[in-house]
Parts: sequence; structure tokens; C-alpha cells
Amino acid sequence: MSTNKDDLKGKFTEAKGKVTGDDTEELKGKAQQGLGKAKDKAQEVADNAAEKINKKADEKKESGNDSE
Repeated sequence: MSTNKDDLKGKFTEAKGKVTGDDTEELKGKAQQGLGKAKDKAQEVADNAAEKINKKADEKKESGNDSE
């Protein structure tokens, strides 16, 4: 899985919160990491759907060409 900006920013914010003892900042970082993971998952689902649609379109195109 790829690492995105939200995940990196979240890790930094979480670490900053741990170093400074700021629980709110630490939680904010964890939430930002969660957002990054959710975005990654959504992109993965979209990519898989696009791949299936393209495969079906290619199959349909090939089956149409066989009759020529």
C-alpha cells in the first residue's frame, strides 16, 4: 500500500504530540493517519472497479470482432 501525504503528516503530528506530551495533538495525528488509510482503501476499490469495467469492455469488444 502506498504512503500518502495524510499518513506522513499524521505520523509527524502524532510524534510531535508524544514529544510535547500533548494528547490532543497525538490523537489528531492518529486521526490524520486514519484518513490517509481510508483514502488509500478508497483508491484501491476505485482502481479494482475500473480494472473490472475495462476487462468487461475489452471482452465485449473482442467478442464483437470475432464475428467480422
